[in-house]
Amino acid sequence: MNSSHTRTRVRRLALPLTAGVCAIALVSACSDSNSAELDATKPTPVQQGSASRATSDLQDDYQAVIKNVLPSVVQIDASNSLGSGVVYDDKGHIVTNAHVIGKEQTFKVSSATGENVLSASLVAAYPEQDLAVIKLDSVPKGLKPAKFGDSAEVAVGQIVLAMGSPLGLSSSVTQGIVSALGRTVSESSTGGGTGATIANMVQTSAAINPGNSGGALVNLDSEVIGIPTLAATDPEMGGSTAPGIGFAIPVSMVKTVADQIIKNGQVTDSGRAALDITGRTVVDSSYQPAGVALVSVSKGGAAEKAGLRVGDIITKLGDTPVTTITSLSEALASDKPGQKVTVTYVRSAAERTTEVTLGEI
Repeated sequence: MNSSHTRTRVRRLALPLTAGVCAIALVSACSDSNSAELDATKPTPVQQGSASRATSDLQDDYQAVIKNVLPSVVQIDASNSLGSGVVYDDKGHIVTNAHVIGKEQTFKVSSATGENVLSASLVAAYPEQDLAVIKLDSVPKGLKPAKFGDSAEVAVGQIVLAMGSPLGLSSSVTQGIVSALGRTVSESSTGGGTGATIANMVQTSAAINPGNSGGALVNLDSEVIGIPTLAATDPEMGGSTAPGIGFAIPVSMVKTVADQIIKNGQVTDSGRAALDITGRTVVDSSYQPAGVALVSVSKGGAAEKAGLRVGDIITKLGDTPVTTITSLSEALASDKPGQKVTVTYVRSAAERTTEVTLGEI
């Protein structure tokens, strides 16, 4: 298996559905026999002035980013859903989540200023990565594409802003940090979700609420570094959202998918590994998930070439246990087409292994 990716499985994620940034000043004081003792618990006027300037500088940075990026973030009305999008180029292409556009073909798009409601049409959706591109039917004068960053430069601890239309409140901004990188998460297939398993997600503490989906996760250089897509849910709280745990599709994947859709009308090179099978979760004698039974095997596909056949039960991919369809998808998400992996499976009550050269979704 590819060990360069962090595999974290986040269960029961909610579709579209802040953490604050705090500066701590360390204060020290000294005294001698001829000077008054200083109270180390109270900041000096110089320290107060420095803290005030730092706060003012950070506020200025926030306001500059909002001024630069918010004109490139739009609200998308897909009749049965409301989400956000980001202007991708000066030709009127807008990138968003596939679950935002659903099965619709035409949309109403509102700019950050809300002055005009524009019409747009679907170019193509790629549910496997929960991304889609729509195009304005008429490109307005002054349309401002967003500046897209580099995933390689995204680091844990960076301050980020999430921009979109949460709960229909257009042009809303929340702030937080990049909490983690390389997360693999599975999206719910209910409530309009695509059921996609997505690797290398950016985890953020910036609030991701319903309607934020498809918007922009932005760094302080005014660069889009991800598309907010999911918020974690807490099953112990009745499935309500877990505060401060949101996920965004990394900008590298956004650009890869959007560029192919714009050029070819579809994704021609997904970069996503596949076994070329359909399967179902099976349970053991204790009714616990115990593997994935192969329901069909694509002719000439990766599994068939490796000798796998209908009825086999996959229990492990490389060193990663496989108990459900979701866990199999998560295990594959970090691998690449053409990569060789060892598949452990059960046939006629006997455990076996085979080496599979992975195909492509």
